[in-house]
Amino acid sequence: MNKFLRILSLAALSAVMFAAPARAEDIKAGDLVISQAWSRATPGGAKVAGGYLTIENMGTAPDKLVSVSADIAGKADVHEMAMDNGVMKMRPLDKGLVIDPGKTVKLAPGGYHLMLQELKGPFKQGDKVPVTLEFEKAGKVTVSLDVQGVGAQAPGGGGSMMMKKMPDHSGMKM
Repeated sequence: MNKFLRILSLAALSAVMFAAPARAEDIKAGDLVISQAWSRATPGGAKVAGGYLTIENMGTAPDKLVSVSADIAGKADVHEMAMDNGVMKMRPLDKGLVIDPGKTVKLAPGGYHLMLQELKGPFKQGDKVPVTLEFEKAGKVTVSLDVQGVGAQAPGGGGSMMMKKMPDHSGMKM
């Protein structure tokens, strides 16, 4: 019985460790905390990739993500993907993305995301792709996107059965 309890305790501890977000790579910029930056590996010849991350505003005033750039891409934007009368539409956020005080904005598949276009090379699983985010108040911040597998739905290998799967739009034409 004692061995069973140890195994059960170890399993519970492992579940908690893998379910908790990795806070070790958080980046602080002004009042913002940027975490869980990732992307997907790209199939051969792909010219676009998405970037995903979480931005938390710990301050008392809003900040705005106004632009993004990456040496590996000829063009980079902040995009929004949303349903409009049953049709999935994607558009750049020309006026930026506001992060209100005390709020967290998650850039994830199927919603807000970084759109990296005119790729100069493939993203391979295990790579770290540097991108520069520019905020109205926090200024320029460089983060590394941890490249996951082609079909990943979340950082750290693609999520688990406990996570809701988002639709995969990596093959969507622009």
